[in-house]
This record gives sequence, structure tokens and C-alpha cells, in this order.
Amino acid sequence: MSSVPARTGRQRQRYEDNLRLVSGCIPYRWRKDNTDLMGETEIMEVLMISSPKRDDLVFPKGGWEDDETVTEAACREALEEAGVKGILREIPLGIWEFRSKSSQDLCSIEGGCRGYMFALEVTEELEHWPEQKNRSRQWLNIKEAFRLSRYDWMCNALEAFLRVMEEERKLDEKQEQNTELEQPSIMVADVSECQTMSPNCYKRSSTMHMPPSVNLLSRATQEIAIHFGY
Repeated sequence: MSSVPARTGRQRQRYEDNLRLVSGCIPYRWRKDNTDLMGETEIMEVLMISSPKRDDLVFPKGGWEDDETVTEAACREALEEAGVKGILREIPLGIWEFRSKSSQDLCSIEGGCRGYMFALEVTEELEHWPEQKNRSRQWLNIKEAFRLSRYDWMCNALEAFLRVMEEERKLDEKQEQNTELEQPSIMVADVSECQTMSPNCYKRSSTMHMPPSVNLLSRATQEIAIHFGY
């Protein structure tokens, strides 16, 4: 059993403009694929979890409480709901407003939520986690994630996620090209790049390292078109 209980209750819940503030993330990983005819490639997968009492999949998210930052809340929800830890991209993918589909009591009196979503590079997947009895988890490729995203805001968050990943890839490629032009030197880890936020998560304030050979945007464009029927 997990030694960290899930938070319950609404005593510390944050509200703004009569909306319940929510923080969550899109957990992702790179999986090696040996089926490509061009050789070994790496495929990006995102993690989705089941919803209690509903037949759908969602991204880990939950109430942002008044004793934590929005990034700490995102990491906590990833641990409690999905049982994963990792490196969180400090800048949010975006902010979305939506209504609770299960019960208006989960958000404000009117059922409204304002959600902050982040990208979480998973580095550890726990065997046991606090909400394991009520939630299962599933790794999906991007196309599958779009197909199973029931709500518009989730599709929008995925689109923002893919744009950020592509921007990071291009920046990494540029940095690698600049490094090749410089004289060889001893590489020293920049401890400011990854800062410890909590035992569950690190935040990365600069760029995330990504396989330079993967053109996410070209793949994502096709998958988004398929999802929306273009």
C-alpha cells in the first residue's frame, strides 16, 4: 500500500472568480520502437487514468489548495491519482475553464473550474499509489489520446502539449548545433536546470531534452486532423 494518503475535503481549496482552481498535468514518456523500417525510433506516449464511476479516461488533475503552489499541486495529483513522479515543465501549457460533468459539487456552486495544465516527464512509475483502488492508468500514443479525450479542453491541452514539445525539440537541435561548433570542454551538470520541488517532483525551468530525430509536429498535425475529421 502507498504510504502517502490522498488529500480529501475542500477546507483548503482555492477559488477565483467563483471558480474552483484545479491543477493537473499530461504525464509523458519516450518508448523505444523497433518496428520502424528505418531502424529504432522513440515514440512519445502520454498517461491517462480512469474516472471513478464513469467510463472515460482523463489526465491527472485536482483541486489546488492554499498551502501549495500550482506546480506542487500538479505533482501531488500525478502521484495520488496516477502513481507517477517526474520532472514538471514549470511553464503551464495553458489555462482552461470547464464545467464538472460528474457533480457540480466538485467545483464551484455553479459547477465551474479553472484548470492549469503542465507537462510532466515521468521518471518513476509506482507499483502502489493512493487512489489505486479507484483508478487504473493507461499509456497511449498521441492518436489514441486524442480519440479517448472526451472533452474539448482535453483536446486543446493535448494540442498545446504537442506545440510545446515541438518547440523544445527545435531549441534542443539548435543548441546541439551550436555545441558542435565550440571547442570540446568538460560538461558540468547545471543544477539550476532541475530544481527539487517536493519528494514527488522536480521542476525544469529551461528546456527538456528530446530525441532530435522525432518530428512531433508533422505527426501531431496528422493525428489532430484524424481526431477532428479533417
